[in-house]
Amino acid sequence: MAFESNEQAKAYWRENLRLMLSLLAVWFIVSYGCGILLVDTLNAIQLGGFKLGFWFAQQGAIYVFVALIFVYVAKMNALDQKYNVHED
Repeated sequence: MAFESNEQAKAYWRENLRLMLSLLAVWFIVSYGCGILLVDTLNAIQLGGFKLGFWFAQQGAIYVFVALIFVYVAKMNALDQKYNVHED
């Protein structure tokens, strides 16, 4: 990976860290917020015969995590193209 300048490398990593922190924040909110903090409120809603709070704690956080992996891959490929450091 060769950047054209130090400023370009810093901008790339700044955007990379911003993306990673935002995706981790979403994951934290879903796993901790919906699975632990808001579980009583979400349990008032049924999803497939299960309480929604229980579903988030057992399944939902995992599904969101896998979806975030695909989002990260797509966003990083776009970022690599933007800074011309993509693999051929």
